[in-house]
Amino acid sequence: MNIFVAGSTGVIGRLLLPKLVQAGHEVTGMTHNPHRLGMIESWGARGIVADAFDREGMIAAIDKIRPDVIIHQLTSLSQWNLEDNARIRIEGTRHLVEAAQIHGVKRMIAQSIAWAYEPGEHPATEDAPLDVQAPAPRKSTIDGIVSLEHAVAQMPSHVILRYGMFYGPGTWYDANGVMAEKVRSRALPATDGVQSFLHVEDAAIAALQALDWPSGPVNIVDDEPAAGTAWLPVYADALQAPAPAYQAGSKRGERGASNAKARKEYGWQPLHPTWRTGLAQSLR
Repeated sequence: MNIFVAGSTGVIGRLLLPKLVQAGHEVTGMTHNPHRLGMIESWGARGIVADAFDREGMIAAIDKIRPDVIIHQLTSLSQWNLEDNARIRIEGTRHLVEAAQIHGVKRMIAQSIAWAYEPGEHPATEDAPLDVQAPAPRKSTIDGIVSLEHAVAQMPSHVILRYGMFYGPGTWYDANGVMAEKVRSRALPATDGVQSFLHVEDAAIAALQALDWPSGPVNIVDDEPAAGTAWLPVYADALQAPAPAYQAGSKRGERGASNAKARKEYGWQPLHPTWRTGLAQSLR
């Protein structure tokens, strides 16, 4: 297949592009930074410079490549700017979908998140509603996700990958990441809030396998949703950081997510099925 990857040099894209090439696909990786073209080409893919915020530029890029599938991995998270990330989910996704529709691309695979569900007592399945009534500041993230998923659903064929919280190389939870620094300074308390993790390698594998999955959303998370009181001490120990303080309570929507659909219906099997071993291994 001829595959166009938007967000090709992010933490998922840089693992995904080589896998797509190795699987025999013709791959084009998009970047807004011309200095990253060499990186994309080193993975065996073709590089193209385009800006997701430039509608006409995106239309021209898709016209030039004419892909069979677009894989949307666009984010803006490296500087912890959630407003910028919401904007790229809203505007960038809209431009990507419009470009696909104009040039007859039928299929899109897109990155979403597994912690946008409304509050509940148990890990969320894909049937749970998104948290559209969320107050600020969570509202900004939810608005971005709702806009992204609505736009992608306009494609005739689409898979929405609701990823768990990433850990692994280049993520916030990397040894030099922002979360590691917070833990080392004891700025991150262990709470009762539950979240689902995902190693970035498993995220990339899911995106590759999703080329053959049916349309709709699917949670891509590990097997063990966990409260901060469970996972944070393990992470702190792996960092050789001080034990975290305990803070009772949780934030809205911290319920984790279930991967039953991905595992049982689609056959997805994470290489890192639990953060209990995966977090420590990712720091070595």
